[in-house]
Amino acid sequence: MIQLQFGTAGIPISSSSRDSISGVKQVKELGLNCMEMEFVRGVKMGTQTANKVKKIAEECDVTLSVHAPYYINLNSREMNKVEASRKHILTSARIGAVMGAKGVVFHPAFYHNDPHDMVYGIVKTHLLELSKQLENEGLDILLRPETMGKVSQFGSLVELLEISAEIEGVLPCFDFAHMHAREGVNNSYEEFCKILSTIEDHLGREGLDNMHIHISGIEYGPKGEKKHLTLEESDMDYHGLIKSWKEYDIKGTVISESPNIEQDALLLAKLYRA
Repeated sequence: MIQLQFGTAGIPISSSSRDSISGVKQVKELGLNCMEMEFVRGVKMGTQTANKVKKIAEECDVTLSVHAPYYINLNSREMNKVEASRKHILTSARIGAVMGAKGVVFHPAFYHNDPHDMVYGIVKTHLLELSKQLENEGLDILLRPETMGKVSQFGSLVELLEISAEIEGVLPCFDFAHMHAREGVNNSYEEFCKILSTIEDHLGREGLDNMHIHISGIEYGPKGEKKHLTLEESDMDYHGLIKSWKEYDIKGTVISESPNIEQDALLLAKLYRA
């Protein structure tokens, strides 16, 4: 039985049309089975289209998620930017729920010069309020703050595991490329197993049974992430990563964010299913 689903961050490059419905159909045609809708420059999809996407996704048996706009910072010095960030998350979650998406991924915050524990408290307060609002609206969609690739960004593995253990309706998006780039480590079978063990320690078996993963190659420096690369042109030990996923029998969705999105998604799926 296949425990992991593989798919693309956005519409596959090979799709004949650049609309979401065509993208879902192409994911199915490629033999993949999940897709992340990219709202990174704003949510421009209405409910009518979202309902159509949901119908096609159900027909194609493609699992959906959404990525909220990039310009989110729950620790901004400017309150209007904090409110805009909350609005971006909620708007993404609402339209995602209409299309049947399982989670909304977002980049939570920057530290600026604030103590990390203070930023943790600020982000936690916002996520508590946002998760409660989604619950009150009857929306069944997880908030998925993403592990981040720069040391200036809130979103280390442990920070997100701790915040997820404290708040119902919140689980991390585990970006393995970001976790590697953040400190230049976390790039071997043994280190990947340690990450998965840490997830289980904080969230129990449920944490490993409901994973949402981002993966790509990555270029990085002393401050962390620089840009995404294809797996083969990077130093990412994706063979060791696949081996660790099998060892821990994880379940969930794997989204390729490589520049050649479907090629690396297919590469990982093939290795995993071998």
